[in-house]
Amino acid sequence: MASLRDKVALVTGAGAGIGAAIALAMAAEGAVVAVADIDEAAARRTADKAAAAGARTLVVQADCGDVASIDAMVARVASELGRLDVIVNNAGVTRPAWIMDLTEADWDRIHRVNAKGVFFCLQAAARQMIGQGRGGRIINIASIAGRGFAGTSNAIYAASKGAVISLTKTAAQQLGRHDINVNSICPGVTITDLFERVVEGQARERGKTREQMLAGIEKPIPIGRANTPEDIAAMAVFLASPGARNVTGQCYNVDGGLITS
Repeated sequence: MASLRDKVALVTGAGAGIGAAIALAMAAEGAVVAVADIDEAAARRTADKAAAAGARTLVVQADCGDVASIDAMVARVASELGRLDVIVNNAGVTRPAWIMDLTEADWDRIHRVNAKGVFFCLQAAARQMIGQGRGGRIINIASIAGRGFAGTSNAIYAASKGAVISLTKTAAQQLGRHDINVNSICPGVTITDLFERVVEGQARERGKTREQMLAGIEKPIPIGRANTPEDIAAMAVFLASPGARNVTGQCYNVDGGLITS
């Protein structure tokens, strides 16, 4: 039996990568999925894939760094799909940079989406869930960067993901009275289209092949392989499922053993 049958799930940043994999996995488990992204065409591509497999979907264009856009997104999902049972706060931004090369503009851009955006998406979703009186599931996509992973893209990104981890714990404590579970997932190295572009660029710069670069990246991973987006999606489906009804305030690493705390 599909574990998310008849649940309404909203996934932000679902136009590609981890977000797209989560949206498709939840659709495969029976959820009605609202596919949100700042790039409406990308969101529609994900929604079309889910719909082709028989899922009911809704495409929502939203800027998850803008509170008015966030509120409109949640209101539209509730209005058109009848309620909101699950939100996955996946939208995020970064850029590779050394700590001394980062700027105030980098801080504002990254925290606008990764920290501020996650908080206000969480708050808007919780407000809707509390009003429904049926509980709900909030899943935040953090990162092992927020736990001190040395290979983070940059220090500001790490700080933003640390904020998501702390937010998850406090929100779980304060929303538990409303039967709302709040958890986060901390992905490690994950092979997305963006990751592939970065690896290919680094390979050209260093005179190596893509395979050589990837082997070097995967070598420190105890289990010997990087994540696929589907690895993260599987954890998200579990956290949204009945099997996780008493799991809250937790931050799960999906990283092949790179970080052990």
